[in-house]
Amino acid sequence: MVVESLNLEHYRNYQELSVEFSDGTNILYGDNAQGKTNILEALYVCSTTKSHRGSRDKEIIQFGEEEAHIKLIVRKKDVPYRVDMHLKKNRTKGIAINGLPIKRASELFGIVNVVFFSPEDLSIIKNGPSERRKFIDIELCQLDKFYLHNIVNYNKIINQRNKLLKDISYHFDKTLYDTLDVWDIQLADYGNKIIKRREEFIHQINEIIYEIHKNLSGGRESIGLRYEPNAKAVDIYNELINNRDRDMKLKSTSVGPHRDDIGFYIKDIDIRKYGSQGQQRTAALSLKLSEIELVKKIIHDSPVLLLDDVMSELDSNRQNQLLNSLDGVQTIVTCTGLDEFVENRISVNRIYRIINGTANLYHV
Repeated sequence: MVVESLNLEHYRNYQELSVEFSDGTNILYGDNAQGKTNILEALYVCSTTKSHRGSRDKEIIQFGEEEAHIKLIVRKKDVPYRVDMHLKKNRTKGIAINGLPIKRASELFGIVNVVFFSPEDLSIIKNGPSERRKFIDIELCQLDKFYLHNIVNYNKIINQRNKLLKDISYHFDKTLYDTLDVWDIQLADYGNKIIKRREEFIHQINEIIYEIHKNLSGGRESIGLRYEPNAKAVDIYNELINNRDRDMKLKSTSVGPHRDDIGFYIKDIDIRKYGSQGQQRTAALSLKLSEIELVKKIIHDSPVLLLDDVMSELDSNRQNQLLNSLDGVQTIVTCTGLDEFVENRISVNRIYRIINGTANLYHV
């Protein structure tokens, strides 16, 4: 898979932008706050429909404008795709694929497969469970339409159930209480499917991450991931029933895959709690490299790798491990300088210098 070109209008600090990418390594370099990450964000939005920063559409649109436009051309196995996206301040975004509007934003998933790696991802091990669930959900939504369908519906039901719990608490209405069972049956059904797919995903990652992490740690450490469900798939419905009184007090749902976690273990030591910073960062890098390999295996193609100023956060050994994994993977890198690439004699195909919302082709 290759991103061939990107066009932006009224997107963040870009009045207009038109860039073409090589199928190898592309560098966006310049000082901080010039707009480098905004380009990666636009590519990510065209893959997942959302900003990796958690920004809402109206926050992405250039100040003083009502709409922003993204046009992305990608090629998958020699088949071209064009993604057009209109972000609107007060309305739902409009998306078209090859000129045909889609009804649901979720239909975009799987058209563009990206792996995004930023300095924040190096903290995924020590951060809270929500970050690790987000990692699973984003990747599986790109790779598996059934998972996407199940997680979208599960989240809708969670919101409906939580609203119902609040209404029951405020109105003390037994009629409302009796409707909980309808939601719990659906929640258990979708939750079971989500848990099973996540278990499979962790198993697939484990088959890949072991060797990668062993190489990164110089053969000193062996890592294993464990899926830690809040409730077993077969028990979700019963757990929901057993926790109803508690949920009514909390006015939220305490059982289900929205409470799950991933454990990272080295020799049965939980490095989320007891690992050194070096161990946690090495595990995070191993996870990202494994993600690339898993996507290749599932879609029989390479994802586009987006590296947001992550090189400066890695020591020379980890830099080399990351860069050695880029063979055959289109990579778009942001950085403030070119020293790492010069010193490591990394082959670079295209360089843009980003200055205050402009991209100037620099040299090759």
